[in-house]
Amino acid sequence: MRSQARANGWRKCGGIFDIDGKRLQLSALEGRMAEVSFWTSQEAAQAVLQQVKVLRGWIEPHDRLAARVRSAEELDEMLRDSPDAEMAAELDSETDALEEELESFELKTLLRGEDDHRDAQIEISAGAGGTEAQDWASMIVRMYTRWAERKGFELELLDESQGEEAGIKGAVLEIRGQYAYGFLRPEAGVHRLVRISPFDSAARRHTSFASVFVYPVVNEEINIEIRDEDLRIDVYRASGAGGQHVNKTSSAVRITHIPTNTVVASQAQRSQFKNKAQAMQMLRNKLYQAEIQRREEEKAKLDANKADVSFGSQIRSYVFQPYTMVNDHRTELKIPDVQKVMDGGIDPFIRAYLKQFGGGAGP
Repeated sequence: MRSQARANGWRKCGGIFDIDGKRLQLSALEGRMAEVSFWTSQEAAQAVLQQVKVLRGWIEPHDRLAARVRSAEELDEMLRDSPDAEMAAELDSETDALEEELESFELKTLLRGEDDHRDAQIEISAGAGGTEAQDWASMIVRMYTRWAERKGFELELLDESQGEEAGIKGAVLEIRGQYAYGFLRPEAGVHRLVRISPFDSAARRHTSFASVFVYPVVNEEINIEIRDEDLRIDVYRASGAGGQHVNKTSSAVRITHIPTNTVVASQAQRSQFKNKAQAMQMLRNKLYQAEIQRREEEKAKLDANKADVSFGSQIRSYVFQPYTMVNDHRTELKIPDVQKVMDGGIDPFIRAYLKQFGGGAGP
């Protein structure tokens, strides 16, 4: 039966994903985490925790799916001995779901971008088309909401601007889950709707547009790496008004971060050790702010590259009338079941894009 063939395919994929190798890596990392000295270096510990999270993100879904495959095989064997139409339909439904999840699992092998493992922030804006476009933007929000629910991802509506008559002018969603950004990165662009407008009393066909832009969610606490070899540390006597409070030793500290030419100094404390600690904190604060500014400038550049939300710039068209078809203009993948797509079934488009363009930026 179909479930048996798919089960065999699933077992082969376990080797392709090298789940056994990932189990060994995870076991070794968990051994390091159990060591007393594990938290001696916060930076190294956080790096290990991130690796553990990624490995578990492969192993745990694999094991859950493998358990479902075994259950499907058992049901398949029962049906061979005692055919039952209702149970057979249940098995077909389960194997269809397993095949869809396996294809999604396979997609992760294509996600190798630096930020692909991160959560995603999606910005949706209504374009040309007035009320019809605003209704279309709300439909897209629902599509990504349903997609996130299918994946078991967390979703939060961060911002929403209501339309005058219906729909929304724009919204920002945050979708949290491993590789959320990698999966959703191919969705960035202009989405075009063709349908008979429910807001037109003459029942005419309308074309509307909405833009989708996707950002990786970066942790609020940016890890600032300060290497000893990048620092020049000078000590000197603290200045003062004279008398008994004049510092007789070189306790003041000036630190220069050579790569950025950032200079900080502290002489408030009588202890050279305390002044150095305070100067290091000042340096971290400065470098942190510089990193925040750099990322904001990068985001501004990305915003400047947003496509014009109008005819001719779309990445995908959703046609409701006179026929039903969703067509991705980058990969030329066409799906006639538009309602399934609007219910969150966008994985085939994501898969086609990643297979054709991989980790690159696409066309």
